[in-house]
Amino acid sequence: MDELHPVAYSSGRRWLARLAFLAAVAAVVLVLAVAGVRASVVLLLVAAGGTVAMLAGVWWFLSHRGLVRWLAAVVVVAVPITVGVLYARASLIWVVVVFVLLWLLMVGAGRAALAGVNKPREYPTPAPRRAFLIMNPRSGGGKVERFGLVAKAHSLGAEVLVISGPTDVAEVARHAVRNGADLLGVAGGDGTQALVAGVAADAGLPFLVISAGTRNHFALDLGLDRDDPSTCLDALTDGVEVHVDLGRIAGRTFVNNASFGAYAAIVQRPEYRDAKAGTTLELLPDLLIGHQGPRLRVQAGDTALDGPQAVLVSNNPYGTTDDVAGMGRRFRMDGGVLGLLAVHVRGAADAAALMFGGRPGTLTRRISTEVVIDADAPDLPVGIDGEAVVLPTPVHCTVVPAALRVRVPRHRPGVPSPPPELDWTRLRRLAFATGRPPQASAALADA
Repeated sequence: MDELHPVAYSSGRRWLARLAFLAAVAAVVLVLAVAGVRASVVLLLVAAGGTVAMLAGVWWFLSHRGLVRWLAAVVVVAVPITVGVLYARASLIWVVVVFVLLWLLMVGAGRAALAGVNKPREYPTPAPRRAFLIMNPRSGGGKVERFGLVAKAHSLGAEVLVISGPTDVAEVARHAVRNGADLLGVAGGDGTQALVAGVAADAGLPFLVISAGTRNHFALDLGLDRDDPSTCLDALTDGVEVHVDLGRIAGRTFVNNASFGAYAAIVQRPEYRDAKAGTTLELLPDLLIGHQGPRLRVQAGDTALDGPQAVLVSNNPYGTTDDVAGMGRRFRMDGGVLGLLAVHVRGAADAAALMFGGRPGTLTRRISTEVVIDADAPDLPVGIDGEAVVLPTPVHCTVVPAALRVRVPRHRPGVPSPPPELDWTRLRRLAFATGRPPQASAALADA
């Protein structure tokens, strides 16, 4: 007899599973009852055709310049308006709205019923006595000054160096270690975080992440508060350690990812820092269909790829349920593996397929302990945590498990569990299980 997957289920989870089934049935019944079978088919065809046309417009907008780009922009805007007018003439807009709401309810309730727990192991450690922090006042639009980070750090007994110009932060960190620092920390962007994290890992010291950068991907995946970076400093007096992996590439450390191909070429441009969107739009046509730049070859375990336009190697894989690019966030950083994401787009059809998870040969995801990137050129542009560098080929990326001791506040937002896939078999067993629910066990075994 099949048993329910070992999920920590209670009567609340059981009712969430039932709610998911109820919402799914209600959505189908609504469309069939109000629109009828024939109208429902037409409704779906119109929606599908509009989606394809809009995605094609997006592809042409990204892969062309000038008049073609702006005509594509008109298509992207006009298609949903046209579909909406057709629905309105058929008096079906309210049906679509209610259907979408029911579908969202189904997905939300189903995932909540199956959700697991994702909490890294914490290690209690004594508070540092000689913490050394590097702060970049320009990061995040001036968050260091806006949140009073220097004053708070001083009040908690930390030594602070505020960067005032071009600075070799790795050498500054090494000097601090030689002078007796027992913790290193950074308030700045992910690129600066990576450089100092490498020094901390080599010295065996704990590392403090202060979310004062613009995007703070590393802080996000550590479960830190990105809205108020001053709360990260609470770790100096009331903190615990978590041990995370580090990526290595050509003797450098990366905490997030190393990018090759299209994205790496974009971040190489001097104007990228001040005009990210404009620079990206200007270069994308040549990178996507102009075949500019070296031709990439990728080897990850038994997987060999030839000619992808963009490659991302990450310190632990990005989740696959947040967004189609797989770059939303990492739900754990202690898996001891690299994540590989490679994109090979040949036209509008491939671009449209990416919106639905890609088709064979378009989007490749793998995990490996080593990824080698080669090219038909002696040097290759690489973006390491958003910093532009040029490295000799082939480029070897590896992972060092549990290399970095990160000191984090005991009380922090945390990292949520990855949204589980909707497994209808498990949902059915949970929804229609009889008898008294067992005691809450651990979380999903495969979360």
